[in-house]
Amino acid sequence: MSAVKQIKASARASGGKGAARAVRRTGKIPAVIYGGGEAALPIALDYAQTNRLIYAGHFLTTVFEIDVDGTKVRAIPRDFQLEPVKDTPLHVDFLRLTGSTAIRVVVPIHVSGQEQSPGVKRGGMVQIVEHTLELMAPGDNIPDNIDISVAALNIGGSIHLADITLPAGCKAITRENLTLVAVSTPTKMVEALTSAVAAPAAAAPAKAAPAKG
Repeated sequence: MSAVKQIKASARASGGKGAARAVRRTGKIPAVIYGGGEAALPIALDYAQTNRLIYAGHFLTTVFEIDVDGTKVRAIPRDFQLEPVKDTPLHVDFLRLTGSTAIRVVVPIHVSGQEQSPGVKRGGMVQIVEHTLELMAPGDNIPDNIDISVAALNIGGSIHLADITLPAGCKAITRENLTLVAVSTPTKMVEALTSAVAAPAAAAPAKAAPAKG
Protein backbone atom coordinates (compact mmCIF):
# COMPACT_ATOMS: atom_id res chain seq x y z
CA MET A 1 0.00 0.00 0.00
CA SER A 2 1.11 3.55 -0.70
CA ALA A 3 2.53 5.19 2.43
CA VAL A 4 0.19 7.80 3.89
CA LYS A 5 1.81 11.22 3.76
CA GLN A 6 1.05 14.18 5.97
CA ILE A 7 0.17 17.62 4.64
CA LYS A 8 -1.09 20.71 6.44
CA ALA A 9 -3.85 23.00 5.21
CA SER A 10 -6.10 25.77 6.38
CA ALA A 11 -9.81 26.10 5.69
CA ARG A 12 -10.89 28.94 3.44
CA ALA A 13 -14.23 30.67 3.51
CA SER A 14 -15.44 29.98 -0.02
CA GLY A 15 -14.66 28.59 -3.43
CA GLY A 16 -14.80 30.29 -6.79
CA LYS A 17 -12.18 31.87 -9.06
CA GLY A 18 -12.03 35.14 -7.15
CA ALA A 19 -11.40 33.39 -3.85
CA ALA A 20 -8.79 31.13 -5.48
CA ARG A 21 -6.90 34.14 -6.84
CA ALA A 22 -6.96 35.72 -3.39
CA VAL A 23 -5.43 32.57 -1.90
CA ARG A 24 -2.65 32.56 -4.51
CA ARG A 25 -1.83 36.17 -3.69
CA THR A 26 -1.01 35.03 -0.15
CA GLY A 27 1.53 32.52 -1.51
CA LYS A 28 -0.67 29.47 -1.01
CA ILE A 29 -2.42 27.03 -3.34
CA PRO A 30 -6.23 26.74 -3.36
CA ALA A 31 -7.61 23.20 -3.14
CA VAL A 32 -10.84 21.40 -2.35
CA ILE A 33 -11.72 18.12 -0.63
CA TYR A 34 -14.92 16.52 -1.91
CA GLY A 35 -16.77 13.18 -1.76
CA GLY A 36 -17.38 10.73 1.05
CA GLY A 37 -20.97 11.88 1.45
CA GLU A 38 -19.92 15.24 2.88
CA ALA A 39 -19.97 18.81 1.61
CA ALA A 40 -16.98 20.06 -0.38
CA LEU A 41 -14.34 21.64 1.83
CA PRO A 42 -12.28 24.50 0.31
CA ILE A 43 -8.74 24.61 1.73
CA ALA A 44 -5.43 26.38 1.17
CA LEU A 45 -2.12 24.48 0.94
CA ASP A 46 1.45 25.55 1.54
CA TYR A 47 2.97 26.33 -1.86
CA ALA A 48 6.48 24.94 -1.29
CA GLN A 49 5.31 21.67 0.24
CA THR A 50 2.66 21.05 -2.41
CA ASN A 51 5.01 21.86 -5.28
CA ARG A 52 7.58 19.45 -3.86
CA LEU A 53 5.03 16.66 -3.44
CA ILE A 54 3.68 17.02 -6.98
CA TYR A 55 7.11 16.85 -8.59
CA ALA A 56 8.30 14.01 -6.34
CA GLY A 57 6.16 11.65 -8.45
CA HIS A 58 3.19 9.33 -7.77
CA PHE A 59 1.20 12.31 -6.49
CA LEU A 60 -2.12 11.06 -7.86
CA THR A 61 -1.71 7.61 -6.24
CA THR A 62 -0.57 8.85 -2.83
CA VAL A 63 -2.94 8.86 0.13
CA PHE A 64 -2.66 12.00 2.27
CA GLU A 65 -3.73 12.74 5.80
CA ILE A 66 -4.61 16.41 5.51
CA ASP A 67 -4.47 18.38 8.75
CA VAL A 68 -7.07 21.11 8.23
CA ASP A 69 -6.67 23.42 11.22
CA GLY A 70 -6.32 20.44 13.55
CA THR A 71 -8.96 18.20 11.92
CA LYS A 72 -7.43 15.32 9.96
CA VAL A 73 -9.00 14.19 6.70
CA ARG A 74 -7.75 11.21 4.69
CA ALA A 75 -7.89 11.90 0.96
CA ILE A 76 -6.21 11.23 -2.37
CA PRO A 77 -5.49 13.78 -5.12
CA ARG A 78 -7.74 13.31 -8.14
CA ASP A 79 -6.45 16.19 -10.26
CA PHE A 80 -4.19 19.21 -10.18
CA GLN A 81 -3.75 22.21 -12.44
CA LEU A 82 -0.43 23.77 -13.44
CA GLU A 83 0.28 27.27 -14.72
CA PRO A 84 0.73 26.72 -18.50
CA VAL A 85 4.01 28.65 -18.84
CA LYS A 86 5.79 28.20 -15.51
CA ASP A 87 4.33 24.76 -14.62
CA THR A 88 3.67 25.93 -11.07
CA PRO A 89 0.68 24.47 -9.14
CA LEU A 90 -2.56 26.41 -9.39
CA HIS A 91 -5.18 24.13 -7.81
CA VAL A 92 -5.58 20.62 -6.37
CA ASP A 93 -8.71 18.46 -6.11
CA PHE A 94 -8.78 15.81 -3.36
CA LEU A 95 -11.22 12.92 -3.00
CA ARG A 96 -12.17 12.19 0.62
CA LEU A 97 -11.55 8.52 1.48
CA THR A 98 -13.76 6.30 3.60
CA GLY A 99 -13.54 2.58 4.33
CA SER A 100 -15.89 1.77 1.45
CA THR A 101 -14.31 4.10 -1.11
CA ALA A 102 -13.14 2.37 -4.29
CA ILE A 103 -11.15 4.51 -6.69
CA ARG A 104 -9.72 4.21 -10.17
CA VAL A 105 -5.92 4.40 -10.24
CA VAL A 106 -3.14 3.82 -12.77
CA VAL A 107 -0.31 1.88 -11.15
CA PRO A 108 3.17 1.38 -12.63
CA ILE A 109 4.47 -2.12 -13.38
CA HIS A 110 7.89 -3.00 -11.94
CA VAL A 111 9.82 -6.00 -13.27
CA SER A 112 12.19 -8.06 -11.13
CA GLY A 113 14.06 -11.36 -11.40
CA GLN A 114 16.06 -10.54 -14.53
CA GLU A 115 19.23 -11.98 -12.99
CA GLN A 116 17.59 -15.38 -12.44
CA SER A 117 15.75 -15.64 -15.77
CA PRO A 118 17.10 -18.50 -17.91
CA GLY A 119 15.97 -16.65 -21.00
CA VAL A 120 17.94 -13.52 -20.07
CA LYS A 121 21.00 -15.68 -19.29
CA ARG A 122 20.79 -17.05 -22.84
CA GLY A 123 20.80 -13.53 -24.24
CA GLY A 124 17.06 -12.86 -24.34
CA MET A 125 15.71 -9.37 -23.80
CA VAL A 126 13.04 -8.46 -21.24
CA GLN A 127 10.22 -6.69 -23.05
CA ILE A 128 7.80 -4.70 -20.88
CA VAL A 129 4.63 -4.71 -22.97
CA GLU A 130 2.45 -2.80 -20.50
CA HIS A 131 4.17 -0.17 -18.33
CA THR A 132 1.08 0.56 -16.20
CA LEU A 133 -2.09 -1.21 -15.11
CA GLU A 134 -5.42 0.49 -14.46
CA LEU A 135 -7.14 -0.76 -11.31
CA MET A 136 -10.13 -0.23 -9.09
CA ALA A 137 -8.56 -0.17 -5.63
CA PRO A 138 -9.86 0.36 -2.09
CA GLY A 139 -8.91 3.71 -0.63
CA ASP A 140 -7.00 2.07 2.20
CA ASN A 141 -5.00 -0.34 -0.01
CA ILE A 142 -3.68 1.51 -3.05
CA PRO A 143 -0.52 -0.23 -4.29
CA ASP A 144 2.61 1.75 -5.16
CA ASN A 145 3.29 -0.61 -8.05
CA ILE A 146 2.60 -4.08 -9.42
CA ASP A 147 5.74 -6.23 -9.13
CA ILE A 148 6.18 -8.95 -11.76
CA SER A 149 9.02 -11.47 -11.57
CA VAL A 150 10.51 -12.90 -14.77
CA ALA A 151 12.79 -15.25 -12.82
CA ALA A 152 11.19 -18.37 -14.34
CA LEU A 153 10.87 -17.12 -17.93
CA ASN A 154 12.82 -18.64 -20.79
CA ILE A 155 13.13 -17.16 -24.27
CA GLY A 156 9.67 -16.82 -25.77
CA GLY A 157 8.00 -16.91 -22.36
CA SER A 158 5.53 -14.26 -21.23
CA ILE A 159 3.39 -13.24 -18.26
CA HIS A 160 -0.23 -12.26 -18.75
CA LEU A 161 -2.69 -10.44 -16.54
CA ALA A 162 -4.31 -13.74 -15.53
CA ASP A 163 -0.94 -15.01 -14.31
CA ILE A 164 -0.48 -12.44 -11.54
CA THR A 165 -2.14 -11.94 -8.16
CA LEU A 166 -3.33 -8.40 -7.56
CA PRO A 167 -3.24 -6.79 -4.09
CA ALA A 168 -6.22 -7.49 -1.84
CA GLY A 169 -9.36 -5.70 -2.94
CA CYS A 170 -7.91 -4.58 -6.29
CA LYS A 171 -9.44 -5.45 -9.66
CA ALA A 172 -8.06 -4.77 -13.13
CA ILE A 173 -10.41 -2.61 -15.16
CA THR A 174 -9.66 -4.26 -18.51
CA ARG A 175 -11.37 -7.56 -19.29
CA GLU A 176 -8.64 -8.61 -21.69
CA ASN A 177 -5.91 -11.04 -20.65
CA LEU A 178 -3.15 -8.57 -21.49
CA THR A 179 0.43 -9.63 -22.10
CA LEU A 180 2.37 -7.67 -19.49
CA VAL A 181 5.99 -8.84 -19.81
CA ALA A 182 7.87 -11.18 -22.16
CA VAL A 183 11.40 -12.42 -22.81
CA SER A 184 12.08 -12.04 -26.51
CA THR A 185 14.53 -13.84 -28.77
CA PRO A 186 17.92 -12.08 -29.04
CA THR A 187 18.44 -10.18 -32.28
CA LYS A 188 21.66 -12.09 -33.06
CA MET A 189 19.84 -15.41 -32.70
CA VAL A 190 17.11 -14.27 -35.09
CA GLU A 191 19.75 -13.17 -37.61
CA ALA A 192 21.58 -16.50 -37.29
CA LEU A 193 18.38 -18.48 -37.86
CA THR A 194 17.48 -16.33 -40.84
CA SER A 195 20.92 -16.81 -42.35
CA ALA A 196 20.77 -20.58 -41.77
CA VAL A 197 17.47 -20.82 -43.64
CA ALA A 198 18.58 -18.54 -46.46
CA ALA A 199 21.96 -20.22 -47.05
CA PRO A 200 20.74 -23.55 -48.56
CA ALA A 201 18.38 -21.71 -50.87
CA ALA A 202 21.18 -19.46 -52.12
CA ALA A 203 23.53 -22.43 -52.65
CA ALA A 204 21.07 -24.56 -54.64
CA PRO A 205 21.86 -24.64 -58.40
CA ALA A 206 19.38 -23.02 -60.66
CA LYS A 207 17.30 -25.37 -62.77
CA ALA A 208 18.18 -25.35 -66.45
CA ALA A 209 15.53 -24.04 -68.74
CA PRO A 210 13.94 -26.78 -70.92
CA ALA A 211 15.40 -27.02 -74.43
CA LYS A 212 13.22 -25.81 -77.23
CA GLY A 213 12.53 -28.41 -79.88
